[in-house]
Amino acid sequence: MIRSLLVANRAEIARRIVRTCRDLGIATVAVHSDADAGAPHAREADTAVRLPGDAPADTYLRGDLLVKAALAAGADAVHPGYGFLSEHADFARAVRDAGLVWVGPPPEAMEAMASKTRAKEIMRKAGVPLLDAIDPAEATADDLPLLVKAAAGGGGRGMRVVRELDALPAELDSARAEAASAFGDGEIFMEPYMEGARHVEVQVFADTHGTVWTLGTRDCSLQRRHQKVIEEAPAPGLDEELRRTLAESAADAARAIGYEGAGTVEFLVSPAGRAYFLEMNTRLQVEHPVTEEIYGLDLVALQLRIAEGEPLDAEPPAPRGHAVEARLYAEDPARDWRPQTGIMHRLEIAGLRVDSGPADGDAIGVHYDPMLAKVIAVAPTRAEAVRRLAHGLERARIHGPVTNRELLVRALRHPEFEAARMDTGFLERHLAELTAAASDDDEAASLAALAAALADAARRPGTATVAGRLGGWRNVPSQPRLRSYRAEPGGTEHEVRYRLTRDGLLAEGMPDVRVLDAEAGLAAAPGRAAAPGLVVLDVAGVRRTFEVTAYGDRRHVDTPQGGHVFTALPRFPDPTARAEPGSLLAPMPGTVVRVAEVAVGDRVEAGQPLLWLEAMKMEHRVTAPAAGVLTALHATTGRQVEVGALLAVVAAGE
Repeated sequence: MIRSLLVANRAEIARRIVRTCRDLGIATVAVHSDADAGAPHAREADTAVRLPGDAPADTYLRGDLLVKAALAAGADAVHPGYGFLSEHADFARAVRDAGLVWVGPPPEAMEAMASKTRAKEIMRKAGVPLLDAIDPAEATADDLPLLVKAAAGGGGRGMRVVRELDALPAELDSARAEAASAFGDGEIFMEPYMEGARHVEVQVFADTHGTVWTLGTRDCSLQRRHQKVIEEAPAPGLDEELRRTLAESAADAARAIGYEGAGTVEFLVSPAGRAYFLEMNTRLQVEHPVTEEIYGLDLVALQLRIAEGEPLDAEPPAPRGHAVEARLYAEDPARDWRPQTGIMHRLEIAGLRVDSGPADGDAIGVHYDPMLAKVIAVAPTRAEAVRRLAHGLERARIHGPVTNRELLVRALRHPEFEAARMDTGFLERHLAELTAAASDDDEAASLAALAAALADAARRPGTATVAGRLGGWRNVPSQPRLRSYRAEPGGTEHEVRYRLTRDGLLAEGMPDVRVLDAEAGLAAAPGRAAAPGLVVLDVAGVRRTFEVTAYGDRRHVDTPQGGHVFTALPRFPDPTARAEPGSLLAPMPGTVVRVAEVAVGDRVEAGQPLLWLEAMKMEHRVTAPAAGVLTALHATTGRQVEVGALLAVVAAGE
C-alpha cells in the first residue's frame, strides 16, 4: 500500500494528483523550484521539498534531486505527472532502485516508445497501421507536403511542415537544432504530411495481471504549433468499424511492449477514414479529464491502484455523454502565440470543472509551460457540452496576462467545429478570423470603455460615485470629460467623451445610453451614478451590467456577454518612450537559444531570422523587420532578456 507519494511535477497536474491522494488517504510530498516557492501545489501538499534554482534543467529535470527529496521526506512512491521526466526510463529505474514505487509503466516499455522511429518498428511488427517514413535524401516534389519530426520528445518541438523542396535542408537543420536543445537528442525523421487529417487518440490502461482496457477515443485536432488546444471525448463522427480498429490497434500496441498503467496511443485519421499510428505517450495525458467525465472514473486513482498491484475489472464501465476540454494559455494568439507573463489577479470560471495551476495572486513567469488551466464541460450531447464550455469561458473572470480565451470561445462557436468538421489545420486556417480585433466602432467594446471611464471617475480619491466627484449633476455648458483606453490585446484605442448633466449622461456617439442606479435598476439619482466596481447602463432600453476592476493602469471589464481588457492611457504620453527605427525589441522575457550566422554590417532581407528566443517551453523567431543593414546585435546565446530589451537594429534601405 502506498502511504506517502512524492509528486515529481508542478502546477496543474501536481494539484490534480494531490487532490486524488487526499481522497484516498495518501500523504503527499511536493517539490518546488525557487520560482515556485509559494505556488499552490507546494502549499497544498502535506510536505514540500525545495529544489534550488529556477530553470527546469536545475530543478524538475534533476532526477537525482527528486529521488533524494522522496527519501528525505519519507515517501514510498513517486508519481511523475506529465512532461518533465514522466517518460524517462532512467528516472523510473532510479526511483525503483531507491526502493520506491514507480507510478507508471515499466522502464522497458517507456524505452520502447521513447524513440518514435523505434516505436514505429515495434508497431509494424504488431500489425498496427503506419505511415511510411521518407528518406530526406530521396524526397521529391511528388512527396510534398512533408512533416519533419524529432525522434525523441514531443509537444511539437522539432517539428516542421515542409511545402517546398528548396526549403527542406534549412528546415531539417532547424528541426535538428531545436530537438537537440529541447531533448538532448537531435535525431529526426520524415513522413508524409497528411492534409485535412484528424488527431484521434485512445486511452489505454493495463494492470499487472494481463488485463488491458481501452477507454474510448478523444479528438485532439484543434492544435497550435502541433500542440493541443481543445480536446473532446468521444471523438465525433467516427463509424463503428473505425472505432473498433482504433481500439484494437491501441490494445495491440500496449500488449506488444508489456505495458502497465495509463498510456495513450495516438493516431492520424485521414479524410478517407483510415487510421495511422503516430506515437504512444507512456504517461497520463493533459486531456485525461474528458475521459474521466464520460466514464465516471478517476484515472489518477486507477494509476495508483495498478501501481499497488490491484487488478482491473474484466471490462471498463460504459461511457455516458460527451465532454470537451479547452486549455487556457497565457499567450497572445494574434501575435504568433507569444507567451505572456505577469500576475494572475483573478481566475474564476463558474459552473464547469477547472483544473488550474496558478491561484489568485500568483505570478506567471517565463520558465514553464504557459498553460494556466484546463476547463472542462460535460453534457448528454456534444452540442450541449460545446455550448456550456463556450458560455462558461465567455463569462469567466480572467484578470491577469493576456490569454487565448477569446480564441477558444470563437473556435467553439465556429460553424465547422460545431458541425465536427475539424482537422489539425483548423486553427491555422481560421486564425485571422478567430483573432480579429474588435473594430473601432464595435458597440460592446465602446460601452465597456465608457463603463471603465465612469468607474475610474468614481474611483478618484474622496468620492464613491461619478456624480460625487464632479460635484453633482451639471446643467451648465462645460467641456466633456475625456479618457482614453487601449484595448488589450489588439491595440484599438477608445477615446471616451462624456458629460454628466442634470438630465443624465451625455456620451458622445451614444445618444441612447443612460446610467442606471446599480442597486435599484432605475435612472440614477444625483450622487449614485456609478460605483468604482460596478456600472449599469441602459442602452436603448436594454439593461447592461459592467463589473470594472482596476490593477495599476489595467482595467478588466466583465459582462455576461464577455470580458474586455483595457490599458488606461496617460493624457500626456512620455516623448522619450520611443525606440530607434529598425530596433528589434524582445517581445517577451526569455532566453536567447540561438543566433543566426550574421554580423554587424551584413545585409539582411525582410523576414530573415536573426535569433531565436525560448520562453515557456516554446521557441520564437525574431526576424528582420525590413531589408537593410544589421547595425547592432546585442543578443548572445544563453542571454536572458526582459520584455522590451534591445536585441538588434536593422537600418532599412541600401
